[in-house]
Order: sequence, then C-alpha cells, then structure tokens
Amino acid sequence: MTLIHENTNRGHTDTGWLRSDHTFSFGGFQDPTRMGYGALRVINEDRIAPGSGFSEHGHADMDIMTIVLDGTLAHKDTLGNRVTIKPGEVQLMCAGSGVRHSEMNNSGKDPAHFLQIWLIPDTIGGAPSYQQAAIPAAAGGDWTLVAGGEGDGAALRLNSDTRVFLAEPEAGDRTPIPVAPGRKTFVHIIEGLAMIDGERLAGGDGLQVGDEVLPDIEWVTEGRALLFDMRR
Repeated sequence: MTLIHENTNRGHTDTGWLRSDHTFSFGGFQDPTRMGYGALRVINEDRIAPGSGFSEHGHADMDIMTIVLDGTLAHKDTLGNRVTIKPGEVQLMCAGSGVRHSEMNNSGKDPAHFLQIWLIPDTIGGAPSYQQAAIPAAAGGDWTLVAGGEGDGAALRLNSDTRVFLAEPEAGDRTPIPVAPGRKTFVHIIEGLAMIDGERLAGGDGLQVGDEVLPDIEWVTEGRALLFDMRR
C-alpha cells in the first residue's frame, strides 16, 4: 500500500537558531509508525540562522547526505576535511566506525536551508569517508542518478544497495515512479506542486510506495523531488 507522508504531519524542532522538519522520527519527535522506510532512516529539512550551526558531534554506522537548497554550509571533520557546501552540491559522509564533524552556516546575515538524509549501510564499521560533488543536471521530469552503490556509476558512492535520484521538472512534465520486485521506493517532494492519482503533493510531502504500480507524477508547477530506490 502506498502512503503519503503529509508535510503538515512532520515532526518539528525549533531552538531559535534551528528550525527543522522531520519526515521520520528524530530527536524529540518519536512516532513508532514513522521509523524510516527500508534503508532510509532520516529526512530532515533544516533551516539554520546566520552564524549558527551544529557544533562538533559524532556519528557511526550511517551514511549521511546533505543537499544545500539555499545559503552555504561550512563543514569540518576529524578526517581533515575543511570545505564549503553550496546550492547545487551534495555532500556524503559515510561515518563507518566513527567520525566527528560540524556543520555551520557560512554566512553572518543569510539563513542556510538544506536537507539532511540518513541512510543505513549494509554493513557496520569500516573506515569513514567523505565525498562531495556537483549535483548532475536533471533532464526535465526524468530521474537523474545522484548517489548509488557499487557499480551504479553514481558521482557519490553509498555503502548500501540504494540509489538516490533527483528530478527537476517544469510545469506540465510527468515523472514516472519505478517499482521493481524486491525493492522499496520513497519519493520526497523538495518543492513545487504536483498531483498523483488524484492526490495533491507539495514541498515536504513524502510518498512511501508499496508494490502497486502508480501513475506518473503530474507537475502543476516547476519543482524538485528525490527518489530513493532501496533493496530493504
């Protein structure tokens, strides 16, 4: 059965310097029916005030993807990386056996707006790693591969049998939703307005796809969306 995770039902954190919406259980938002889907554990839409951010903290056994939508982030980690992430770029930190990092708003006057995505690797431990790449240009309503597992040929390499795609459709475009046996699919609408099978989709909505074949997403406005294709 396909479920729509409505943006208005997301969890919410507001600390003053951070405003965050949680598609799945995270921090103080705990819902036993929303503990992730397949390898996808976290989708947080974060907004950080100027000059603020996440001070140094640790992670292990998780692949963490960051996609900047507006503003810039300054990243530092215990692997020695000191980089800036801008819109149009995606960062992937595979925490492995453990890594510490910080993510700070790189501006003293403008907020930073980004997605933070956690994906469960197929195996725990291993050496941590850092990757960063420009997001490949998406062609209309079609899906463009952003990250994948071994042999997928993606710019970013995940430690799971998972593929992450991006679509950047224009109004009037149609985007298909692939469904394959033994796979799980989740679609996250980043922005824009669309329809599927008579249901309205807007920025922040998620589509947890079951085994049934769905019609294409029909875009009312231009937009952006992510698709997660997962083995488990």
